[in-house]
Parts: sequence; structure tokens; C-alpha cells
Amino acid sequence: MIDLLCIGEAMAELRQAPGQDGFVVGFAGDTYNTAVYAKRCLGSNGSVGFMSRIGSDPLSKALLANAQAEGLDTRTISQDDQHNLGLYSVSTDAAGERSFHYWRNQSAARRLPTEDVSRARVIYLSGITMAILSPEQRQNLIRTLRRVKGQCEIAYDSNYRPKLWESRQVAQAVTEQMWELADLAFPSIDDEMALFNDASEDSVVARFEQGRFAACTLKRAARGPLSLTHKGPLPAFLPASNVVDTTAAGDSFNGGYLAARLSGQGEADCLLAGHELAARIVGVSGAIEPR
Repeated sequence: MIDLLCIGEAMAELRQAPGQDGFVVGFAGDTYNTAVYAKRCLGSNGSVGFMSRIGSDPLSKALLANAQAEGLDTRTISQDDQHNLGLYSVSTDAAGERSFHYWRNQSAARRLPTEDVSRARVIYLSGITMAILSPEQRQNLIRTLRRVKGQCEIAYDSNYRPKLWESRQVAQAVTEQMWELADLAFPSIDDEMALFNDASEDSVVARFEQGRFAACTLKRAARGPLSLTHKGPLPAFLPASNVVDTTAAGDSFNGGYLAARLSGQGEADCLLAGHELAARIVGVSGAIEPR
């Protein structure tokens, strides 16, 4: 049994090299980032798998090699000879503002088989995982998760990206289903307010306090996480000392938190592990810190 199984899409990341006209190639994707950071935190003390679909193109092969180099279990990565790996570019202007361009509509990950999920202690997925799937695939995956719920913990981050969904109404409906399924909830204040039209943070908190979660963590960027299920004292969550790139702040938080939970740490320590990792990761360029 895998300790943590992350489900979603990994893409080739083209990042503009500082002071140069060309780009450097890396690999990233929200659930992939979480898988990598969780495995780095766990080391030899836990197993992390990544479930996705890739092509047979050179970038797909390089992604597979990258995942294996990170120590991820790649047996749940399937291959599609008709589609390639998704791709996105990142460029930064003189003021440090980032812009993204995506080539993912025909990516192999959009054809991810969703009828079966390997056994795991924790299954983690996100709103991006759900958004790239067809309606039929989404419902197949939800049925699969309902079947395994109780045998494992289901962790979910809504990670709302409007352009990936058919409509806001569809995104709301799917997200509501996933919050009902989730044991471990990782909502972000900005995403939830944008998706559900919450007027304030208090409104988001009140909505999640109605849920039945083993743990629910509201991510609030530099202000630190707010636990809606932990009743004991919490440590101080210090803001990052240096912010260069916030691309994977939430992903790294989730990875650090899940690794700590799988290691048997208490809720306060899990929150601190996630926050401290995220505070470090925003200080480097790119979604994944170089090994």
C-alpha cells in the first residue's frame, strides 16, 4: 500500500532564463508539486505515488525520469501514444510580475483512467485534477473515491482555475461533491471566495464549519493557516522572509502537512511543517525547488 497517492497532471514548464532570450525546461503541476515535496519530507520513511497519464514523446519520457529521480512510485502513470505531455511557459517582466501561457487541451492527462485507484493511506487530488477531466471521467472518479472512502483518507484542495472549467456552476457543483467526500480539506481563502461568492473570510469559515472533516485547514497566504478542526494551541506562523515566486506556495504547504501527518505528528506540528516549507519555497524561482 502506498502511503500517499497524488492524482493529477504534470506538465513541462518552460521558464524564461534571467537575462537571456531562451527558456529552461522543468516539470510541475499542482498535485505533482505536492507529491514531490511530500516525498522529500518523508524520505525513506514513506512512499508517495503519482497517478497520471503521459505520452510517448521526449518530454513525457523526461517527466517520468524526473518523477523516478524524486523517488516517486510511478507504477500508476499510464501511457497514451496518441497524446503528449501538457506544456506551459512562465515569463517575468521587469517588475517581477509573472505571466503564463498553456498548451494542455490535448494533453494525455486529460484521458486519465478514473475507474480504479491504487490502495493508499491517503489519496490527494485537486480542483485542477477534476477540471481537466470530462464530465463522465469526473463522475467515474467520484464514484471510485466513494467506494474507497473509509479504507483511506481523501485529501482535497479546490485550487480553482476558472479557465479550466466549462462554467462556474459546474465548478461549484463538483467542488461541493468533493468537500462532502474529503476527510482532509485544504481550501484557500482566495479560491473559495472567488468560486462561491463569499463576502468575507468569516463567511468561508462558517461554511466549512458545517462540514465533517477529520482536519480542515484554511490557507491564508502570509497570515498562515487557520485550522477549523483543531481546538488546541497553535504555534506562531511567521511570514516568509523573502518572496520571489509564489507559484507553488499552496502545493508545498500541502506536501509538508501531509508528510507530517503520515509521520504521526499532531495537527499543530502538521500545520507548522506545511507553513514553514511554503515560506521557504516562495523564496526560490519555479514551482519546485532544485534538489
